[in-house]
Amino acid sequence: MSDLKTFNQYRPLLFSIAYRMLGTVTDAEDMVQETFLRWQQTAEAQVRSAKTYLSTITTRLCIDYLRSARVQREQYVGPWLPEPMLTQQTSGSTDVVELADTLSTAFLIVLEKLSPLERAVFLLRVVFDYDYDEVGHIVNKTPTYCRQLVHRARQHLTSQRPRFEVAPQRQEQLVEQFLRACQQGDLQGLIKLLAEDITFWSDGGGKVSAALKPVYGAVKVARLLLNIRRRKPPSTRDYPAEINGQVGMLHFVDHQLSRVYTFDFTSDRIQSIYIVGNPDKLKSLRQDLPVN
Repeated sequence: MSDLKTFNQYRPLLFSIAYRMLGTVTDAEDMVQETFLRWQQTAEAQVRSAKTYLSTITTRLCIDYLRSARVQREQYVGPWLPEPMLTQQTSGSTDVVELADTLSTAFLIVLEKLSPLERAVFLLRVVFDYDYDEVGHIVNKTPTYCRQLVHRARQHLTSQRPRFEVAPQRQEQLVEQFLRACQQGDLQGLIKLLAEDITFWSDGGGKVSAALKPVYGAVKVARLLLNIRRRKPPSTRDYPAEINGQVGMLHFVDHQLSRVYTFDFTSDRIQSIYIVGNPDKLKSLRQDLPVN
């Protein structure tokens, strides 16, 4: 089958599934491309629903990839964080905000705790609204078993990450105050912005300097951030941007993207800070920037 128009209609959906499954832009694009190659080789008579058929190929490719990549991620140098992705400004509608939340770094990290099959079933049913019969067909399991997997995944995600509804405007305020406190070296002001049990994650992939373990606690994190800031060259610049559906920050050194900051929020403080500096994870984002 070579219906490019039909495939392109579902390409954004396939990428959305693959990115949430894998947490990396490049790998998600590879899965979508492989799906297209298989689509071209499929006889039209075999396809009842193009959407379901394409979703099935992409999902199964991602499940297989995750099973093979698990050992690599366990051997990763330091914390593994998802690859950051620029996203468009979200509207205030509930559906759009909830979909953006499933792109957040915090959500993608929690998904890493699920098995590949649990992750696929949860995303297809809860995020992309496939009914249980469709989900069962896609992953080759019974609808009843898929219901059990979704229930188990919901319990796990709720226990790992209680949800806080934080408006984009409030996120922007917190990030602006955070950046100002860092720039001014205001330790006490920075501590007040951070949750007492904040966690700081830094992903350098063994290629750039980064904390090899998470850092916990407002005082420790604030002091670490200011120490990092003191060592930065005068050419350092920071710009707010929407990253993975939430307010984040792009960090430049000598006009080159060096780090990407994303955050998780409580109602009035920053709950988690995630910094990706692994250059391999910044390649796609650098290409998407208006200027480099």
